[in-house]
Amino acid sequence: MSESIHKHGLECKEIFAQLSAYLDADLPAATCEEIQAHIADCPPCIEFVNSLRRTVELCHGHASGEQPAPLAGETRERLLAAYREMMAARNRGEAPCPPQS
Repeated sequence: MSESIHKHGLECKEIFAQLSAYLDADLPAATCEEIQAHIADCPPCIEFVNSLRRTVELCHGHASGEQPAPLAGETRERLLAAYREMMAARNRGEAPCPPQS
């Protein structure tokens, strides 16, 4: 992202590295306060935290021992290709296009 759109950059990566511990309340209070202050003013981090919270909720709601069937080879390759393209677009500072069916 450009500097005018997103001013945090490296700080976000540091925040992301601590989010699981933050959501589990496993960090010192001062660190939690720093994360909260950053998140309050960072739309990408707000989105990421909300997504991570939802993922944790879904995982808690998933019955233990249940596993989805493995993806078919072609489906898995298409998913990996879409993921790689999304990451490449992010690294270039572009918004990725939605996948083509």
